[in-house]
This record gives sequence, C-alpha cells and structure tokens, in this order.
Amino acid sequence: MTKVALVTGGTRGIGAAICKALQEAGYKVAASYAGNDEAAAKFKAETGIPVYKWDVGDFDACAAGIAQVEAENGPVEILVNNAGITKDGFFHKMSKDQWSAVIRTNLDSLFNMTRPVIEGMRARSFGRIIVISSINGQKGQMGQVNYSAAKAGDIGFVKALAQENANKGITVNAITPGYIGTDMVAAMPEEALKRVVAGIPMGRLGKPEEIAQMVVFLASDNGAFATGATFTVNGGQYMA
Repeated sequence: MTKVALVTGGTRGIGAAICKALQEAGYKVAASYAGNDEAAAKFKAETGIPVYKWDVGDFDACAAGIAQVEAENGPVEILVNNAGITKDGFFHKMSKDQWSAVIRTNLDSLFNMTRPVIEGMRARSFGRIIVISSINGQKGQMGQVNYSAAKAGDIGFVKALAQENANKGITVNAITPGYIGTDMVAAMPEEALKRVVAGIPMGRLGKPEEIAQMVVFLASDNGAFATGATFTVNGGQYMA
C-alpha cells in the first residue's frame, strides 16, 4: 500500500518542493496551508496533490484537518512539519503578538500536528516525523529572537521524541536549512541579501529541491537508522 505523507506549509517554497519530491518518489501526498488560497489552488492544479486549509497553531484545527486527510487518503505515515513564519524585530521592541505568533506556528505546531498521528504510528510500528528547523535555531540571528527560539525548540522536540519512539519503528529527525532561494528570502533588501550570500562558503543560496531530497531520504527505508538527528544543509556556513 502506498504510504501517505502530509506536509504542512506544503503549497509554496520549500514545502511545495517537498511535496513534489515525495510524490515523485511514489508517496501519496497531502499538503496543508494557512492562508494563500490562490497559491494553493495553483499548486493543486499543477500537481494534483490535495490541499487542506487550517492553522497549525490551533490544536483543534489540526486534529480536525488530520482526521479529514486520513479519511480521504489513509493514515498519515510520514509527517513533515514544515510550516513556518517570521515576524522579525529587535527584542527590545518586539510585541507580545510578534513573539506569540511565531512560537505558535513554528513550535506549538509540532505538538498540534504530531500528537494526533503519533498513536497511530506506534500502533502500526511505523512512522517518519521530519521537522524543518533552521540554521538560525542553531546559531541564533539578530532581529529573530522569536524565530531562533522556536527553531531551537524544534531541535529539542526531535531529540526527545526520537528517544521515546525509537523502538516503535518511528524515526524523528530535523533538517536545518541555511538560506534558501524562497520568496521569504527574496523579499530581503538587496544589500542584505548580498551580505547573506557573501557569508555562504558555496557562494549561493540553497535550492528548495535540495531540502526536499533530504526529506525523501529520511522518509525512505534508506533513512531507517537515522533518528534524533539534525541534518544541516546550509552551504558550509559556520555555526558557533
């Protein structure tokens, strides 16, 4: 039976690349998204991948959304927690809303999405949970205390959950992309983007497809002995 993969934030950027790569690898893929209906409709038309709209920061919405995905596609066996947002600003000027929104979407979502599927994975003795964290969760980033804190929390989540489920055929891993050529990065001011690229030893931004292929590996039988790990894909950037 074809395994079902669910990708959050799956209709744009890195998430869209992950969905397409998993589909090409033979998985039955579903994508969730939060707000851009036009992009989601275009993605569905281009790929044939079903799309579902809910807020990953809302536990009840996640539980209902996952129930619908499973009713229409089968049990979720590969979960890719990819959804993420930024609301940047220096901490001494950061609002509570900026902090809370980023923590909800980038960290609370791991509980909200994983809790409804973990018991089924344990019962079936198989599961792949893959979390897209960030280089900034490893090294920190000025102006992103909220984002860096959430992405660092993602890594702790992975390490602990992997230990709890290693004997149940479930692997839990994190991928920490560096700066990838997505709309989020492209929106940076030109001079700031030049400085970012100059700091990457490979001298270029990463491609969403390069993150997607790491996901395909971790979802596959070839990645079955990797768990609790953090896979850094950042073009050689140094992290203190």
